[in-house]
Amino acid sequence: MNVSIKIQPFTQSDWPMISRIYKEGIDTGIATFETKVPDWKQWSASHTTSCRLKAIIGDEIAGWAALSPTSKRKVYKGVAEVSIYITSTFRKLGIGKLLLSELIHQSEHAGFWTLQASIFSKNKSSIALHKSLGFREIGYREKIGKLNDIWHDNILLERRSK
Repeated sequence: MNVSIKIQPFTQSDWPMISRIYKEGIDTGIATFETKVPDWKQWSASHTTSCRLKAIIGDEIAGWAALSPTSKRKVYKGVAEVSIYITSTFRKLGIGKLLLSELIHQSEHAGFWTLQASIFSKNKSSIALHKSLGFREIGYREKIGKLNDIWHDNILLERRSK
């Protein structure tokens, strides 16, 4: 399938579709420990105002990526956690790689020197995506959280800018 994918910033007006994609991720049971999608105000307050990206195919949002600060402490201002979600109808088209590549690029322009990800150990495709773009595994957290009465392990990855 040969498709044209555009990567652009997203805003509050995109939230209805972005939140539907986020809900799909929640429903997989291996993307996040969140159990419900927050409203725009809550979500926006917990993410950086820069580096909010959407992937567009035709007139549909196919995926999104954003950063969350890892700490409110000033010394960690350049460290952020990655969120990336692709809707099920557009997976396996390389959208994740395009989004994460652009997120890395924009994060470096915005002054971030470290990106990190905490990924369910069962989410092999997300782990492989991150590793393919220079993230390295730095840790393993066994049974770090319980979701739907099931304990889950997380793989910790990070990417340092040069």
